[in-house]
Amino acid sequence: MISGSGEGPDGGTEFTAEGLAPVLREACATAGLDSRGAELLRLGSNAVYRLASLPIIVRIARDPSLLEEMDRAVNVARWLEAQDFPANRVPARVAQPLVIGGLVVTFWESVQENEEYATVGELADLLRRLHWLEEPESLGLPYFDPLAKLSASLEGLDGVAGEDREFLEQRAARLAKDYDRLDFVLPFGLIHGDANIGNVLRHRDGHAVFIDLDGFVLAPREWDLILTAIYYDRYGWHSKAEYTEFVHRYGFDLMNWPGYETLADLRELMMVAWLGHQVTVSERSAAEFARRMRSLRTGEGRNEWGPF
Repeated sequence: MISGSGEGPDGGTEFTAEGLAPVLREACATAGLDSRGAELLRLGSNAVYRLASLPIIVRIARDPSLLEEMDRAVNVARWLEAQDFPANRVPARVAQPLVIGGLVVTFWESVQENEEYATVGELADLLRRLHWLEEPESLGLPYFDPLAKLSASLEGLDGVAGEDREFLEQRAARLAKDYDRLDFVLPFGLIHGDANIGNVLRHRDGHAVFIDLDGFVLAPREWDLILTAIYYDRYGWHSKAEYTEFVHRYGFDLMNWPGYETLADLRELMMVAWLGHQVTVSERSAAEFARRMRSLRTGEGRNEWGPF
């Protein structure tokens, strides 16, 4: 256990820049890396650092229960490298994940010094190539159950108003019945799990790569297409030209599938529930959560949602 200024009121590690500093130092020392001069890139569900000494990214997960998931992500990265698939790599000689101060720490090769996202068309190319892969049983990928994931997320919404939580639970119950009646048309298999433009970076050598590999699961491939579709169709985060390019390069338009609206509603509800967990730690998140709740209740204003 990390003690001193890094210890929170419940005895755990405080998830702040100050509280995580000793976690970062110990994790890097254990891995044989130098943490001096590390730059904190973001602090949210994960704390993400860039080391000054090597092109290495250190990721510290806020949720201490993610050990199994992050272990799987590391194994996925190594398997994708063996397949020569363009994705985030892990350092070859670093044993991971580590548990330091009750938190899960992983190490990743830095894609580039300045964060640059790839294009929606390149996202489609990566997904088409990924969906052709057949995963080995050794990865132990779980089957994706969106209803169970949503239910668990709603159970932890202690920071939102009771009427908001009740509304979300009732909406989830209705969608669960509709989801069970869906007839998926794409093959079942390996998916990224959070396939959106924010998880496709431009590598320093120019090609596009997938990052955030901890969501890899076995599921209908439609789940990897839904975010790009609703980012265009509901929120206006992608242009019509971008979405047309995505469809052309992947080879399937999810919006023409009869189950699109149900899948879109369910994925959207998962997005809102995820944001609900941030309302007590971020005023920006609380304001966005309130905006999205108004949209769900009225059916209007989705074009005013802000990306998170």
